[in-house]
Amino acid sequence: MSRYQDLKKSLFGGTQSNARQFGMIFTLVAIVLLFQVLTDGLTLSSGNLIGVVSQYSYILILSIGMLMVIVAGHIDLSVGSVAAFTGIVVAKSMSEWNLPWPVAIVFGLLAGAAIGAWQGFWVAYVGVPAFIVTLAGMLLFRGANQYIGNADTVPVPEGFRKIGAGFLPEVGPDTGYNNLTLLLGLLACVAVVVREWRARQVRQQMGAELTPVWVSAIRLAVMLGVIVFATLRFAGGRVGTSLPISGIILAVLVIAYAFYTRNTAGGRHIYAVGGNSRAAELSGVKLRRVNFLVMTNMGVLAALAGMIFVARSAASGPQDGLNWELDAIAAVFIGGAAVSGGLGTVGGSIVGGLVMAVLNNGLQLEGVGSDRVQMIKGLVLLLAAALDVLNKKQGRFSVIGSITRQFQRDAAPADATSPPSPGDSAADRAAVNG
Repeated sequence: MSRYQDLKKSLFGGTQSNARQFGMIFTLVAIVLLFQVLTDGLTLSSGNLIGVVSQYSYILILSIGMLMVIVAGHIDLSVGSVAAFTGIVVAKSMSEWNLPWPVAIVFGLLAGAAIGAWQGFWVAYVGVPAFIVTLAGMLLFRGANQYIGNADTVPVPEGFRKIGAGFLPEVGPDTGYNNLTLLLGLLACVAVVVREWRARQVRQQMGAELTPVWVSAIRLAVMLGVIVFATLRFAGGRVGTSLPISGIILAVLVIAYAFYTRNTAGGRHIYAVGGNSRAAELSGVKLRRVNFLVMTNMGVLAALAGMIFVARSAASGPQDGLNWELDAIAAVFIGGAAVSGGLGTVGGSIVGGLVMAVLNNGLQLEGVGSDRVQMIKGLVLLLAAALDVLNKKQGRFSVIGSITRQFQRDAAPADATSPPSPGDSAADRAAVNG
């Protein structure tokens, strides 16, 4: 292995997801720096960063659910319509049925779960392709949204708006920053340090080769620097603004779903089904249950995204959710998921979504018209999908994973009897399946 590969392995070898995603992270950084220069520093200003998180958090939430659907080998075209339908139902429940807003949120999540279960039933137990089921769902729930709303906007109460337009409150002494945001940033720094230390402890106990201390120090310095910079930006906005509540909801979901997909049997079953459903079923994976739960989960997250959007807009309207499914799918594919399923990570999808968000935001700051913005986003998605197809033909990882294939085999040799991991290539899965 070359010296460059050794350094790459050391710097990005903390986790498999880091190894697959660092190329896209570099792309994201390059786009941010480009627009930072073109907009004379406006891109990384506190107000703009807060606005980006608030404006795109619901799309990123959708991308988490869409990732699991795509990894399982399906597609969901109905998420925008489901989000809009749930949003209007929740708004009506508060305005006409006088439900308290916390109860309305629970009601909305249950409605999303019911819709997801309905579509999951047709996919998992009847055998109708997800493309057809969700295409029908897109038409059905878009029409239901307009029927229930009667083409009118329905306002929502002030308390409900907090989940979409709220920020962490101002507490404690006047430091010139939002103290709760500073506290969250400190906790994030501690978590990163503890994670790095535990990773070294585990490798030492297993007798694996330890990363040089100076390399770990560089990696920690970079991650801590990014966290500190972001914390100060979000905490230093104008008075009354800070880290958006929707951003906190997104962060919690990212942590929870990343853990589930990487560290639980249920998460690995999703990748196994997407990689080779027949082999997964023969090895004991309950194929129907996996497909049913994936679609149900998508319904819940679509409902949550719809409620956050309605809360941010202060009202539900007939045009809510238009083309959201396209943005979510684009985020997943740009983040490194394979078109045919079986590959992709939560972190990669979030990075892909941020690439689209920063690109969209930067072009808007530059005064580029919405027509050209859509054209550029379409070309970026086409390029990402084309790279994925080309890489699969050459037996490499999907998009970003192809860059670090050698690292994956050196850093984490898999047991031949274990199920395929989220980062395995098609050739690796074929070897596991015999």
